[in-house]
Amino acid sequence: MNVSVELEAREDVPAWLAYGTPVFTVVGALALSAVALVALSVNPLAAYGTMFVETLTDPFGLRQTATRTVPLVLTGLAVYLPLRAGLWNVGAEGQLYMGAVVGTWVGVNVSLPTVALIPLAIVGAGVAGGLWAAIPGYLRAKWDVNEIITTLLLTFVAIQIASYLVRGPMQGGLGNIPGSEQLPAAARFPAVPVLQVHAGFLVGLLAVAATAVLVARTRVGFEITFVGSNPFAAAQAGMSTFRVYLLVFLVGGAFAGIAGFSEISGVQGRLRPEFSPDYGFTAIPVALLGRNGAVRVLLAAAFFAVLFVGGSSIEVTYGVPAALVDVIQALVILCLITAEFFKRYSVDLEFADERTPAEGEPGGAA
Repeated sequence: MNVSVELEAREDVPAWLAYGTPVFTVVGALALSAVALVALSVNPLAAYGTMFVETLTDPFGLRQTATRTVPLVLTGLAVYLPLRAGLWNVGAEGQLYMGAVVGTWVGVNVSLPTVALIPLAIVGAGVAGGLWAAIPGYLRAKWDVNEIITTLLLTFVAIQIASYLVRGPMQGGLGNIPGSEQLPAAARFPAVPVLQVHAGFLVGLLAVAATAVLVARTRVGFEITFVGSNPFAAAQAGMSTFRVYLLVFLVGGAFAGIAGFSEISGVQGRLRPEFSPDYGFTAIPVALLGRNGAVRVLLAAAFFAVLFVGGSSIEVTYGVPAALVDVIQALVILCLITAEFFKRYSVDLEFADERTPAEGEPGGAA
């Protein structure tokens, strides 16, 4: 039997496929991850029950999930905005570190009351992250230098700068342990009443709302989307691709920088080398999963936060490797790429019987 595969570009994407892609992606990734769990002699249903149900029904699990969501949604927005303009910011991790460095420096060295010190540190962190992201943004806009390479390389530079500072000029009284001075109480995010989550959670929600309004309700947002879909047509229409490219990197980098300070102020208490468990890199699948809107980025960030928190739970309960969460993240990307392929192309399979015609049949021997 001969099987032929024909691909045809879709003119219109079915509504069920367009809106169901994130769901199909998550379900597919979890189904494939179940194979790894079975190989480890772990019941996938029990493990997923622990990872999701117990995490989301336990007050401590909910608080931890909300806390993890903050840096994930902010760095996710840092990737999402350039993605809307057709660009890839894979350096949110580096921008996060630069924001953490400057925000920590402000918190430690400036004496102001909380109502003034925290906003000042947030602004400093946002400016640091935005300027760090503006370097690859400018290179892309001015000389068409590939932003994937520059953002990635600058990430490693930022991590090394932070590592040097906490072992040198910014090192606190920790003996031989690298780290900055402890942030004073005035520079620590207060807890939100009832939720019992640090105030960075509200900052993340404000960033989501601001991004949603920017993209959907402003002329700038229209230009970002237009440039992302067809930069040549946008240039012909009088839109400045230079301005759009620089803007999305500046704003996206600012979000990532604020994520860095929110993690230090709300969770860590002081700047340490390699304090981030790759939030900036996890932001890439977060942005891809929520690429159709800022609110979806928030939902994707919450999903990955549950993976982080629930992954720790099943690691302890069932003895599975910590790398399983990384496997699920990789499978989310793989399933998302597959779903995007089927959104662009329809696939037709044709089966033909290769049986040799017998004597007396049409096409057979006389």
